[in-house]
Amino acid sequence: MQFLGFRVLWRRIKAIRFMLADKTVPKRKKAIIIAGIIYLFLPFDIIPPFIFPVGILDDIVVWLLILWYLRNELDKYWNGEKVTDLSKKYHGKHVVDDVEYEVDEEHSAGTKEDKTDG
Repeated sequence: MQFLGFRVLWRRIKAIRFMLADKTVPKRKKAIIIAGIIYLFLPFDIIPPFIFPVGILDDIVVWLLILWYLRNELDKYWNGEKVTDLSKKYHGKHVVDDVEYEVDEEHSAGTKEDKTDG
């Protein structure tokens, strides 16, 4: 994946919300995001914010480093690759209730024979 580009950076920033809401993400990765947000709003910066063009530079560099470090995790959320594991949520539960069904053994056996003949 490419790292530089406004569209990519913007999508990763938007993916932060979904990453923080996901319970499977390690707490240390969430702590990095929260520390970056706190640093953004702290009045004490490496470069004081009243030096306008350069004052924002340290915040931008910190967030670029955070986005670069978490790029693989964030890309899962805006690429649609994040697969949720529902096995724990539905373990031991009957998902389909009150459904009547029957297996037609003649039809099942016939299709199996047809595959071996052809």
